[in-house]
Amino acid sequence: MEKDMINQLIDTAISQLKYSYTPYSNFKVGAALLGKNGRIYAGCNIENAGYTATNCAERTAFFKAVSEGVREFQAICVVGGKEGILTEYTAPCGVCRQVMMEFCDPDTFQIILAVDKEHYQVYTLKELLPLGFGPSNLD
Repeated sequence: MEKDMINQLIDTAISQLKYSYTPYSNFKVGAALLGKNGRIYAGCNIENAGYTATNCAERTAFFKAVSEGVREFQAICVVGGKEGILTEYTAPCGVCRQVMMEFCDPDTFQIILAVDKEHYQVYTLKELLPLGFGPSNLD
């Protein structure tokens, strides 16, 4: 993936931190999901007093895209930190990785974990979810 696109995804994910609703953990997460159509779908985490009703930034972005008819994706960038201060990489939780497995090719889908444009790491979904279970397992 080109550096310009990675930078755009990082900027978009960071911009989502301001929308994050985290009155309980104060851990803000932003995500920027790149569809194969070239569009970026942004998301933030949204907490709920009933905890299980909380939704992660990654799933917010995926559900936004899927609700608009998009089902093919290239990459996602995830950023996060306490009070929205980015000091280390924030990896997707297991539920988010499973949602990614539903819609993405684990060998080619890229997950960018970033602190800023100079500090980021890129993984494939397969690296973060080895032996994942997805639609192809049901064929």
